[in-house]
Amino acid sequence: MATVNAYLTFDGNCRQAFDFYKSVFGGEYPYIGTFGEMPPMEGKETSEEDKDKIMHVSLPISKETILMGSDTGGEWSSRYQAGNNFSISINADSKEEAEKLFNGLSEGGQVTMPLADTFWGAYFGMFTDQFGIGWMVNYDDPAKVQQHP
Repeated sequence: MATVNAYLTFDGNCRQAFDFYKSVFGGEYPYIGTFGEMPPMEGKETSEEDKDKIMHVSLPISKETILMGSDTGGEWSSRYQAGNNFSISINADSKEEAEKLFNGLSEGGQVTMPLADTFWGAYFGMFTDQFGIGWMVNYDDPAKVQQHP
């Protein structure tokens, strides 16, 4: 069964926001990484301005809930607007479940990143549904995630 979490997007102050949330909720970050730490992608170069911005951070709130976030940058930054800076993140239990949820929920909406294997070992995609809600669908393939710390 899939789990659902909030994914927050910031305009350069993600680290500050998550340090604040961590001070309130407690706990530790299982992962925090910057855009500058990403492997190079063909035809894409991270600007100096974006290298220290947060690409992804997660903060467990409970056994079932993780608060996740990132900064916006590059081509995505023009879409940032306070009020539209969150998405619903679904973590599926299988690749098939990820495809079913992605295809079903994105029907009539706009796919912004098709489902695909990622450098971090997940099968991941993003879209805005027909009602204007942003979604992320993720499946962590155990065989691939173990290879990528």
